[in-house]
Amino acid sequence: MQSFLRFPLEEIPYVVVTLMIAFTLHEFAHAYVAYKFGDPTAQKQGRLTLNPAVHLDPLGTLLLLIAGFGWARPVPVNRHYFKNPRLAGILVSIAGPLSNLLIAAIGFMLYFGFMSAGILGNEYVINFLHTLIEINVVLFVFNLLPVPPLDGYRVLEDLAPDNVRAKMSQFEMYGSLIFLVIVITPLGDYIITPIFQTVIPLIYSVLANFFSGIFL
Repeated sequence: MQSFLRFPLEEIPYVVVTLMIAFTLHEFAHAYVAYKFGDPTAQKQGRLTLNPAVHLDPLGTLLLLIAGFGWARPVPVNRHYFKNPRLAGILVSIAGPLSNLLIAAIGFMLYFGFMSAGILGNEYVINFLHTLIEINVVLFVFNLLPVPPLDGYRVLEDLAPDNVRAKMSQFEMYGSLIFLVIVITPLGDYIITPIFQTVIPLIYSVLANFFSGIFL
């Protein structure tokens, strides 16, 4: 069975728990910010909750374990409720990725906090915190890619002039197909991999240096 998984078999429990936390808080953040800006759509559909069962997509979670990429259930957002649709749209979009960055920061804080207190001796705790940090940094960067249907693309839509936004909205119809082509073909080696190889280590290093400087 291990050969079919993206992660080593012994890491699967840490990955599953991390995905439950990461996906749940990511989608909750979208729903919460949208609700605060006046959109009750997600709240009425029961998405303004920290219950993982409401946010996790079984196929998306399974694919992440097998192929290394996946998704949660998207939170419905109705921009017509927003007084300032562009600003609110941007904040709703970036709320999800920022929640993942916050989780990674908390992971580093716990890691170096436990280390400074001399109580970081349990290998299960160490492995979980490493997994929590790494996956959430990846999700933060990944979701900000300017590719539909990711959050980064929606931010670009809200920053674009109206005529450009209309064309981007039409283009988004094919977003899932384009996204899959990029991910499962060698195109990903030229588009996604270079970003991951530079941005992710940079963010990881900045967070590590910041919290190690505070606690150690």
